[in-house]
Amino acid sequence: MSQLIEGEPRFFIRRMKEDDLPEVRTIEALSFSNPWSDDTFRGEIQNTSISFPLVVVRRPANPVVADDPVAAGDEVVAYIIYWQIGDDVQVNNVAVRPDCRGMGLGEAMMRHVIGRVRGAGAAFVILEVRQSNTPALTLYKKLGFEIMDTRKNYYTKPDEDAYVMALDLA
Repeated sequence: MSQLIEGEPRFFIRRMKEDDLPEVRTIEALSFSNPWSDDTFRGEIQNTSISFPLVVVRRPANPVVADDPVAAGDEVVAYIIYWQIGDDVQVNNVAVRPDCRGMGLGEAMMRHVIGRVRGAGAAFVILEVRQSNTPALTLYKKLGFEIMDTRKNYYTKPDEDAYVMALDLA
């Protein structure tokens, strides 16, 4: 588990575990109109060769056991799931619990992943985003992603096109 935001010791990022699924599924249901199933998340957790499901854990200000890597009161507040196959990376899912939005967690997760995959030799990161998701589009553009294409009717509930965005790491 590593600290996610410098100077903010309460937020850590680590690999997702099956025990995290109740909190992850709650965030998913609050964030998306067509949420992933438990089986989909389990598949990501189990596919260790290419899938990297990560969660952001918020530790209380005064944890019961300060040196315990899983202290009492830790809660999952965000997650990101990406695949890395060779030098290509696909970001598949990113969500932050609604009461934790606006704290920089989405940007911190994306920066963490970009740094991690760059260090692992990735050359290219791609993702899809709803055209109406202005906060995500703003963040991705801030991080250097560019719109490469449009996928017609990619999303449902409601039907909507997706922008395909890419970041060249070379």
